Amino acid sequence: MRKHRVPPRRLPKGAGRTSDGTPAGASAFKLGALPGVPREVQASFLLWLAAVAAGVAETAIRVVGSLAGGPDSSGLLVRAVVYVAAVYVIFRMRIGKRWARLTLAVLLGGIGTLSLVIDPITWLAAGNPLGEVFAQADVLFFLLAPIRAVHLAAVVTALVFMFLPAANAYFRRASSASKSTQ
Repeated sequence: MRKHRVPPRRLPKGAGRTSDGTPAGASAFKLGALPGVPREVQASFLLWLAAVAAGVAETAIRVVGSLAGGPDSSGLLVRAVVYVAAVYVIFRMRIGKRWARLTLAVLLGGIGTLSLVIDPITWLAAGNPLGEVFAQADVLFFLLAPIRAVHLAAVVTALVFMFLPAANAYFRRASSASKSTQ
């Protein structure tokens, strides 16, 4: 018996895009590079996702640590909401939404970065010597410190990529294209 293959459904030209040419629907949420998105914006997109993944990993380790009798990991629901919202905004940034770029810069780049570094800075400002960090370190510290370093590096690098000249031009084009279609 011979089986017949059904040819793939071809979408009409422009399908999966809004009237201003930005990806729409499910096509806006794929991880691979999107046509018309500069490498700088794609790199920023992937770095933001890496930062969220690091935050999720840190949260998971803290939850496991608290279940094993370590410090409490309260705020799990708040963190989950923040991570989901961040991922949504990251995907919107990649398709050229200026509000999303600003949101990422201010909330995750500014306030989020501050939340990552405030504890170590406060600890050092209290006069604790840097060498004391390792003397007081426990297993949780050695698990979380590299993740937090990756998290911080991803955020800072994503911010830089998001504001390079090619990215700035992309956000200007996307903004003017959406204004001209309104």
